[in-house]
Formats: sequence, structure tokens, C-alpha cells
Amino acid sequence: MISRRTLLISAAAAMPMAAAPSLAATEGPLKLRELYNKDRSFSDLALSLEGQRLTVEGYMAPPLKADSQFFVLTKIPMSVCPFCETEAEWPDDILAIYTKRTLDVIPFNVKIETRGVLELGSFKDPDTGFLSRVRLSDATYAR
Repeated sequence: MISRRTLLISAAAAMPMAAAPSLAATEGPLKLRELYNKDRSFSDLALSLEGQRLTVEGYMAPPLKADSQFFVLTKIPMSVCPFCETEAEWPDDILAIYTKRTLDVIPFNVKIETRGVLELGSFKDPDTGFLSRVRLSDATYAR
């Protein structure tokens, strides 16, 4: 019987070299920068992972409101919420995180890993009015 690991290694060996980095990038936690191209469009990797469960590392920005199931993951620690008012201004170094449960806030300077389903495209949160271009839904997080 072929294991999943053997199948993935075999598939990577058969891929052209240009395609191989995408497979390697999904092995560990993704970095926020891997979701975007330099022109702020979604990367090929992000497009290929849409709808899949993945892990992204970063920092929890202070939540917008108490008893929330939503927070912003940032590339660097931020003591204030970094969200913007319009999709056009959406920075490429934050990610909206929608959790399964009410948040247990983690200090803004402690690195965490979040795991959830990658969603791309505009979404306006009905509770907060927060507009995102990219997010993880059904997410969990840990230090």
C-alpha cells in the first residue's frame, strides 16, 4: 500500500521544477506573504489552496470587540487593530480569522499558528462591518 507521503514525494518528483515550490510551501505553516504577488493579487499558491484547510503563523491583533469569534492575524506584533475601511486598501500582511468559538485573547506579541479553511474574495462581516479579501474560516489557533 502506498502512503500519502510516498504519493506526494512521487508526484513532486514528476512535476516540472516550476511547480515544485508550491508543494514545498504547504508542508509547514504558511507565511502571510506567500498568499500574495508583488502587485497585491492572490498568488498561484493561494489560488491553488482556496477551500483547503491550512496553517498560517503570525500574531493576534487586539480584537475589535469582546466575546468575538473573529480576529486579525498580522505579520508583526501590533498593539492596535490594523484593519482598513475598504477592500482596495486591504494590506497584504494581515489575514482575517473566523474561529469556531469565542476568542481567548492571546497577547499581541506572542506568535501563534492558526488553522482554518482558506477563503478568497470580498466578504463583509455582518457583525463588525469588517471587509476582508482573504480569511480563514472554521479556524482554531494556538501558541
